[in-house]
Amino acid sequence: MKKLFLLMTCCLIIFSMSSFGQDSDAGMQAWMTYMTPGEMHQMLASAVGDWDTKATYWMNPGDDPVVSVGTTTVEMILGGRYQKATTHSEMMGMPFEGISITAFDNATKEFNNVWIDNMGTGMMTCKGIYDEDAKKVVLKGTYVDPMSGNEEPFMETFQVVDNDHHIFEMFTYPDGQEFKSMVVEYARKSGM
Repeated sequence: MKKLFLLMTCCLIIFSMSSFGQDSDAGMQAWMTYMTPGEMHQMLASAVGDWDTKATYWMNPGDDPVVSVGTTTVEMILGGRYQKATTHSEMMGMPFEGISITAFDNATKEFNNVWIDNMGTGMMTCKGIYDEDAKKVVLKGTYVDPMSGNEEPFMETFQVVDNDHHIFEMFTYPDGQEFKSMVVEYARKSGM
C-alpha cells in the first residue's frame, strides 16, 4: 500500500511539473510561492506552546452555560505550513479530546480548518479569511447534526488578544438565528 501511495505521489508531482510546459521557470516560481510559509503562517506559529483553556458553552439558546477547563498544545507541522492543536478537557462528565488542523492556503488566500474529536466520528471543516478590521480569523462551514442527520452551518472566529491570550468563538444557527454556542479562552501556561 505504501508503494502504491509513493508511486501515485511521484506521478502527481511529475504531472504537475510537466503541466508547467515551456514556461517552467514561471511555473516553478509559482509553486515555490505556493509552498513557502508566509505572514499568516507566522501568525499561526505564534500560538505554539501549551495553553490552559476555559470553555463556556450553551446547548440551546437560553440555557445556563456549562464550563469546562482543560489544556491545549499547539505545534507547527510539515515545515511550519500547518498548525496542529490538541485539546484535552471534560465534556458532559466524560473525557474529551480534540484535534484541529489549520492551514493558510497561499493560492486561495484563505484559512482552512479541520476539527475531529472523540465525541463523534465525523469531521467539521470550514474556511475563511483574516478580518483585518476585527483582527479575527473568521471561518464558515457545515457539520452534520447527528440527531437530525441534516447538514447545518456554523461559524468560528479566532482572535489573538495578545501573545498570551487568545479567544475562540463558535456560532450555530438554530431556526436560522445566529447563536453563540461556545467561547474558549486560552491563556498561555507560564514558563513557556
